Amino acid sequence: MSQQGIPSRLIPDPFRFAAEARSIGGEVAVADLLRLSDVLASSEGQLVWQIEGLMVQGVAGMEPRLRLTASGQLVLGCQRCLGGLPWVLKVDTLLHPVRVGQPIAEEELEDDEVDAIEVDGELDALALVEDEILLALPIAPRHENCESPQVVGGSTKESPFAALASLRGSPSAK
Repeated sequence: MSQQGIPSRLIPDPFRFAAEARSIGGEVAVADLLRLSDVLASSEGQLVWQIEGLMVQGVAGMEPRLRLTASGQLVLGCQRCLGGLPWVLKVDTLLHPVRVGQPIAEEELEDDEVDAIEVDGELDALALVEDEILLALPIAPRHENCESPQVVGGSTKESPFAALASLRGSPSAK
């Protein structure tokens, strides 16, 4: 188990993993991804994920890459009505692992197609998957058409300032 309670799927050496064009993947319960389930309306369901290693021609010769994909359905909380909002998850990210302290070329920092990640030793695949899913979530999810929550079965409250407004107009308020 990793620090968060997620069953760990370690990649001992991400650079070798990429050079050997290996892959790792599987299914994970949404409830097992604790940081993710904290921001959802429901932690039901399963997600499918995969990380594939590959080598590409880069600025300094052949460079490692990790293609991370994840898919499934999540239930987000609508920011307007606070109800559940089904959302289709589809993540497809290309990551460039770099050793801690290794400089990253300016061209790579400006490239939106690839994200550089510093790696110091082994890589926890499920923690990386969870990070990428969290980054993919909409900032303020909401239904196309919904109303803000209304008081059910209660009387409408009058504004506390309405009483002050009535005093303001009366002659005895002077």
